[in-house]
Formats: sequence, structure tokens, C-alpha cells
Amino acid sequence: MTGTLRTPGTPGTPEAVKRPGRWAALAVLVLAVLLVAVDVTVLGLATPYLSEDLRPSGTQLLWIGDVYSFVIAGLLVSMGSLGDRIGRKRILLVGSTAFGAVSVLNAYATTPELMIAARALLGVAGATLMPATLALIRNLFHDPRERSLAIGVWGAAASAGMAVGPIVGGLLLEHFWWGSVFLINLPVMAVLVVVGARLLPESRNPDAGPWDPVSVVLSLVGMVGAVYAVKEAAAHGFGWGPLAAGLVGAAALYGFVRRQRVLPVPLLDLRLFRSRGFSGAVLADLMTVLGLSGLIFFLSQYLQLVQGRQPLEAGLAELPAAAGAVAAGLIAGRAARRLSVRAVVSGGLAAIALALAALTAIGESTGYPVLGGALLVVGLGAGFSFTVTADVILSSAPKEQAGAASAVSETAYELGAALGIALLGSVVTGAYRGFSGPPGTPDTARESLGGAVDAAAHMPPGAGSQLLDAARQSFVDGLAIAAGAGAAVLLAAAVAAWFLLRGQGLDGRPGEH
Repeated sequence: MTGTLRTPGTPGTPEAVKRPGRWAALAVLVLAVLLVAVDVTVLGLATPYLSEDLRPSGTQLLWIGDVYSFVIAGLLVSMGSLGDRIGRKRILLVGSTAFGAVSVLNAYATTPELMIAARALLGVAGATLMPATLALIRNLFHDPRERSLAIGVWGAAASAGMAVGPIVGGLLLEHFWWGSVFLINLPVMAVLVVVGARLLPESRNPDAGPWDPVSVVLSLVGMVGAVYAVKEAAAHGFGWGPLAAGLVGAAALYGFVRRQRVLPVPLLDLRLFRSRGFSGAVLADLMTVLGLSGLIFFLSQYLQLVQGRQPLEAGLAELPAAAGAVAAGLIAGRAARRLSVRAVVSGGLAAIALALAALTAIGESTGYPVLGGALLVVGLGAGFSFTVTADVILSSAPKEQAGAASAVSETAYELGAALGIALLGSVVTGAYRGFSGPPGTPDTARESLGGAVDAAAHMPPGAGSQLLDAARQSFVDGLAIAAGAGAAVLLAAAVAAWFLLRGQGLDGRPGEH
């Protein structure tokens, strides 16, 4: 209970309390982060096999990729606020159990529609996990330097999960069916629940007030409606459907904001956004993930379906990004104190932009040193940026509101991922569909690269080879355009962070001016 924790002392003085067992508790929270990170990465790796088995359309494939982000973005604030009220440990353990159970439904989905529904349910469960882990870190570690290191470990675990996911997933895909990649969540969930029940302390806001179901509905409808409108408009152009969804989403979000202003105890305290550092960090996260996600979502398909790598080899090929993020995350807090918050965040974002700009020259036969080098720089930049922005967001909010503040951070991340896959993914899909195939090219070949590979296998050798060459070149052209668009977004994010984070320090104190 947070009521048993005394308020930490001011920076530079001994802390009133350093909770025993806090590092062991952090190890449990790391398992929850791994649970989510592994799930995100293995989906991209399994996409070619999933496409061959379930035969989704191009639009359905995008829905499978981003409906998880849509739902989780709409529920993160609500679930973070619920954790502040009923207990962060309780919601973490319940959410972890549900996450494992729904992973089984994902593994055994038999139609694209069922897979989309299973991914949506996974989003509901996932919305409970990330805010709870960060909020527990905020309440476990009162010392600012210890908290920075703990956040670095938390971020490094997410990056390590992104590395372990493709490798373990690659091994599974070479020996089992695609659904097996979702079942790796089960042992992690089991350990988390059993060990977490013993090691994690409970914490909540003793004066949080009631949970408001109306705000929950408004938040979910608003987020899903707005993002769906952007997705549909990007994929099919403006029409009555996207316009109606956008208007409903905007109206719901407007209603949510107005309601938070008048509620005695709102789900989300909008006064948090009065802090320039808090708002700047949230915006930097959103723009960064938006610029990265479209490219990352299609990278596994490029490695497997264009360059012909086996699943395990493709997983290993993505390892430099995770290794760079782990290394940068562990030293990011120290770097921000030594230099400045804005220098570390802006520098990290600029590095990612340069790496994405280099990938605009990508081709079917691009050598691995170029790909691996670009991925390493992306990982280093992301590790520095995300770790420091998470620290700024947590230290800017009172510990009683740690769940809601963490949820805002994760909402920016998930919203950026959904928009990135929707916008940049639609760029790749739109460029891909325009290729000139041989006579008799089926429509399924234009829906996705996986569909083209499957169609080519059932055509005469000459026509099949011609189809594959045209489809792969068109896919790579779209990927290069997405990399260029992502580079522009990341460069804009670097400039915005430089100005918005001016004077921002860690520990909730001002930094350089």
C-alpha cells in the first residue's frame, strides 16, 4: 500500500525508505516487459507463414498487425488509472494471466477474422501490463539515480525481448507451425504470476476516487475511431466511412477531455500536460515510434521473402537493433545527467533519422553490413531516447498518479505504432500493388508479398519467376519510400525535442538552460 511508503527526501539527501527486495521485484517486472516485447516481434516474423495459412487480404494483414495497438492505445489510460485505484500489483497479475490465456487463442486462430479478434483481446490484456510495471518502478525506487537505472533496465529488457523473440520464434517456425510463436508467452506468464505474487509489493493511490466507466468508453471510442479513420483514409482515400469514424472519434476524445476537467478525481489529470518536459517527452515518443513502425513491421518480410533468409537467420539479422538499445538504455540516465536531457534525446532521434535515410538506398541484394549497421544505429538512438523520456515522464508526475502517467507514455508509444503501421504501411502496400506482373497474375498476389510468393509457386516456372521479380522489386521500392518518410518524421522529432526539452532535467528538477 502506498500509505506505508514515506515521501522520498529531496535530491542529494538520504532517502526516507529504500525498500528491501526492490531489485528482485524489478526482475519480476522485467518478465512482464519481455512478455509484451516478445509478442510484438514474433508477429512480424510469423507474418509470411500466417499469410500463407490464413490467406488474409492486404487490409486484413494490416489489421492483424495494428488492431492490437488500436485497442491497447484506447485502454492504456483507463487501465493505468484502474491500477492506481485497485492496486498495480493486482492488475499486473490479472493482466498477465489474461495475456497468456488469449495468446492461446492467437495461436489457434483459423481465419483472418478470428485472428483480428484475438489480437484485439490481447490488446485489452496488454493494456494492463506496461503502465503497471512503470508505476511499480516509480513506487519501488525513490532514489532518482536508482530509478534511472531501473528504468534503463526496464527499457533494456524490452529491447532484449525484441531480440529474443525473433530468435526463439525463428527456431519454432523452422520446426513447428506459426501459432507456436504465441505459445512462448505461456511459460513467461506462469513464472511472472507465481513469483510476482510473492515478491511484488502492492501499491495504489489511497485517494484515487471512483473509476469512471463513461470516461473509459469515451477514451476507447475516441482512440479507435480516430486511428481507424487515419488508417482507412491512408489505405483507400477519403470517403464517408473514414470521415464518419473520424468525427465520432474526435467527438469522443473531446468529450473525454471535457469530462476529465469537471470530474472531482479524473481518470487522467490533464494538469500533467502543463509541464513542458512531460508534454515534450510524450510527443517525442509518439513521433519516434510513428517514424519507425511502418519500416520495422515490414522488415522481417523483406529479410525472408525478398532476401530469402530462413526465420532464424532473419531473427538473428535483427539482433543489432536490440543490442544497441540494451547498451544505450543502461547508460542513458548517466549520459543525460552528464550532458543534458535534450542533447541525449535529440541526438538519439537524429541518429535514428540518419540510419533510416541510409536505408532509402535499400535494394533486393543490399548487403548485411549496411542493414546491420543501420539497425545498430537505430537501436542506440532508440535506447537513449526512450529511456530518458520515460524517466522524464515518471519524474514529472506525483507517485500517486504513476499509473496514469505511465499510461500516457505507453499510449503515445502504441498510438505511434498504430499510426506508423497504418500510414507508412499503407505507403508500402500502395507502392507494392502497382507492379506489372505476367498475364494471369491472380489478385491475391497484389494483396501482399506473401500472397505473391504463394501464387508464384502454383504458376509455370517462367511466369512464377517473373511475378516474384516484379513483386519483390515493387515491395522494396515501397520500403525505401517508407524509410525516407520515417527519416523525415524522426528529424522533425529531434528538432521538436531540442526546443521542448530545453531546461529539462531528471529527478523532477530543472536541467541546463
